Amino acid sequence: MASTKITVKSNGSLRIEGDFEIVDKDGNVYGLNGREIVSICRCGLSKNKPFCDSSHKGYFEHDAVAFELPPRKEG
Repeated sequence: MASTKITVKSNGSLRIEGDFEIVDKDGNVYGLNGREIVSICRCGLSKNKPFCDSSHKGYFEHDAVAFELPPRKEG
């Protein structure tokens, strides 16, 4: 089974590596032209959304540190 890795970068994008596809709200697939690594915008400033174009530099702060989510709600 192929794997996908998503890295939350401090002060930046989500880096996606591996075997994946990205679809829009209607299920249409973005043409990635063979890329196995892409960066997804988290700041909302990219002119190439959903992909990062580095517009966040100096305008977006988030210290990416892993943590445990609370238990899932049952019901």
